[in-house]
Amino acid sequence: MAQNGGGRKKRERPNILITGTPGTGKSTTSVALAEAANLRHINIGDLVKEKSLHDGWDDEFDCYIINEDLVCDELEDLMEQGGNIVDHHGCDFFPERWFDYVVVLQTDNSVLYDRLTKRGYEGKKLSNNIECEIFQVLLEEARDSYKEDIVVALKSDSIDDIDTNVSTLSDWVRNWSTLP
Repeated sequence: MAQNGGGRKKRERPNILITGTPGTGKSTTSVALAEAANLRHINIGDLVKEKSLHDGWDDEFDCYIINEDLVCDELEDLMEQGGNIVDHHGCDFFPERWFDYVVVLQTDNSVLYDRLTKRGYEGKKLSNNIECEIFQVLLEEARDSYKEDIVVALKSDSIDDIDTNVSTLSDWVRNWSTLP
């Protein structure tokens, strides 16, 4: 790895966090970007299930209770290598040093409602996720957790939006090595 001006080793390939409320297109965008930019896609939900990086099941929200320390321990070496897209609906527990770009996908509430109900979300799980999007909780979390100049919010209402986002992000990856 090359040294950057601060003496910290610079990765040869960037790490990108793609976050947002469930249903905003994180996995769709991440898979397409990984293919377009030749990066490794890491879906945190899948990783937690595959490696049992959780503290049990939350019956109320119908999901695993993620053990954030175990997740970070599992990812440390991969993140140091670079070339990763991390796909997760939260972002505040990852070390700031891991990411070169943080993308918060945002979706119109009516579009998001339709996507989540098609997934079987209902009750508190549905309302909490819609409220999270309305109040831009994930964008605020990203801005609180990372340098503002690496955080970007992208609209993700349609396939056209996803295609545009993947193209824009692919260009960013290609130009990353020349960025200061």
